[in-house]
Amino acid sequence: MHVRDIMTEDPACCAPDASIRDAARLMVENDCGEIPVTDERGAPVGVVTDRDIACRAVAQGKTLDTPVSEIMSSPAVTVTPETSLEDCCATLEENQLRRAPVVNESGGCCGIVAQADIARNAPEHETAEVVRDVSQPSREPAGAGCC
Repeated sequence: MHVRDIMTEDPACCAPDASIRDAARLMVENDCGEIPVTDERGAPVGVVTDRDIACRAVAQGKTLDTPVSEIMSSPAVTVTPETSLEDCCATLEENQLRRAPVVNESGGCCGIVAQADIARNAPEHETAEVVRDVSQPSREPAGAGCC
């Protein structure tokens, strides 16, 4: 199985200068917790998550008009449609991520793969391993990350 078999195609994306409000609206409209932030070519330069909004925006007193470039997680860790499910899981685990943008051969964002996609499609042991490894306490020093 490959990422192309389980990914969500054509995810909602925003530009680095989009506001936090715009990103939050996209999350509501698309029932998702992550929006890839893309450059003018459509290549992911970062992602903005619901956690970024809570921890890097609200908790720090940013306004809703603040550009997402100020709060996004960067750089974006990506996979390709041809990435095997096993390699995708390893990438998510190594980076403690629940989602990753999927990029096509020209580097444009063509999809997103989430832990939920893996849970619905992968063998149980693979799902359990991803959830366990992604859910480990952060490797960041205290105070370096968020919440």
